[in-house]
Amino acid sequence: MATVKEKDFVEIDYTARTKEENSIFDTTQEEVAKKEGVHDSHSHYHPAVICLGESMMLKAVEGHLVGKETGKEYSIEIKPEDAFGRKNAKLLQMIPLSKFRQQKIQPVPGLQLNIDGMFGIVKTVSGGRCYVDFNHPLAGKDLVYAVKINKIVEDDREKLKSLLDLHFHMHDAQIELKEGAATVKTKQNVPKEALEEMKSIAKRTIPNIKDIEFSIENPKQ
Repeated sequence: MATVKEKDFVEIDYTARTKEENSIFDTTQEEVAKKEGVHDSHSHYHPAVICLGESMMLKAVEGHLVGKETGKEYSIEIKPEDAFGRKNAKLLQMIPLSKFRQQKIQPVPGLQLNIDGMFGIVKTVSGGRCYVDFNHPLAGKDLVYAVKINKIVEDDREKLKSLLDLHFHMHDAQIELKEGAATVKTKQNVPKEALEEMKSIAKRTIPNIKDIEFSIENPKQ
């Protein structure tokens, strides 16, 4: 066992639930997702590798993990203000049904939609009006994370792979490391500005990597 500290890369498995309903909204474990009836065939279930202190998941969760030991599982309760915030009454808006009809949408309670770039959930429909909640679906909820710290990640290639997976969902990347320089080969076309930001994050969190070059194979036109 080892004690983890801030800026360590750690491999973890976790399952996150809402405290009141005890319903899962995120998990790294496929068997848990299947057992609880929340399995998504499009999701990649695998342990997550995060750099503590880099806000790769909720800051409050990362903060609780600092100082803990590998090989152990921890239950972490997070209050709304440290998660997705309290409910904001201003984000519960009344929208005329006519606006939905113009877009050929039939609103029903529970319908998830995007209006003017904002994600919302239909709460009620009555009297020619529709109330839509634009708060984050987890706003106002106490959360419980069950987290097992599998290990501290020491391999720089694995660290860089985790950053690419987190920021770009870049599962196909091939990484070569030589004398502080990393070459990343991928078929995924990523904007230049995003690649520059990725380089900055990697250099900050993985001191042994001094430079990164991206090789995009067959980029989309």
